[in-house]
Amino acid sequence: MKLNGDYMNKRPEKLYGLVGYPLGHSFSENFFNQKFEAESINAQYVNFEIPSIEDITQVINENQNLNGLNVTIPYKEQVIPFLDEIDENATNIGAVNVIKFINGKNGEVKLKGYNSDIIGFCDSLKPLLAQHHTHALILGTGGAAKAVACGLKSLGIETIYVSRTKKEGALTYEELTPMIMDKYKVIVNTSPIGMYPHVDKCPNIPYELLTPEHLCYDLIYNPDVTLFMKKAKEQGSIVKNGLEMLLLQAFAAWEIWQQ
Repeated sequence: MKLNGDYMNKRPEKLYGLVGYPLGHSFSENFFNQKFEAESINAQYVNFEIPSIEDITQVINENQNLNGLNVTIPYKEQVIPFLDEIDENATNIGAVNVIKFINGKNGEVKLKGYNSDIIGFCDSLKPLLAQHHTHALILGTGGAAKAVACGLKSLGIETIYVSRTKKEGALTYEELTPMIMDKYKVIVNTSPIGMYPHVDKCPNIPYELLTPEHLCYDLIYNPDVTLFMKKAKEQGSIVKNGLEMLLLQAFAAWEIWQQ
């Protein structure tokens, strides 16, 4: 697993971190460490790049000053069996991206899971919604897709997943007919397709059927403009990347850790 060399030397009072694989795309480490320095907080944020979710046990055992973790691809669902408790939102979504370490009696530590993706996504999407945005396609079926579905439902928008393979309750990309594309005016890419360094790739939707009434939101934030966004914008659609969502969910994660 990858560990920041400065952490090994400093050993701050409180440690936070990110577990996932790979983590070359991650923004969280710089964001939180800049926050800690600016606000004179005796803490550090470290990337824990683990090839298997089972390695999270080693991360926890070797870092007694851990106070919280973020969880990213591909472990948002796989991490749940390692937790003692998860809150209602995370339970409904079936995915966790924030873990709070709660110190109990006799030095016991309880791990509680939360999902701040839903907060970041909803707060980022709401200003872009119009009356005709009543139905949404969610590209992908992983943990982030479940948070997006839960968020859209809370906003009164009906959703359906789109998968590369046939799954119950989901469409395949080949089933995205003109009628479907006309009805589902919100399209959210929750898959990693198009993420750096694979910037020449995009989800296989019929972009020629997009219109200025479509809202195409990509959870990816690196690159700033994905090929999915570029092709949607060429059709006049409203586009947005996931950077604001990332910031908002990071703010929410910090609030959870400080509760």
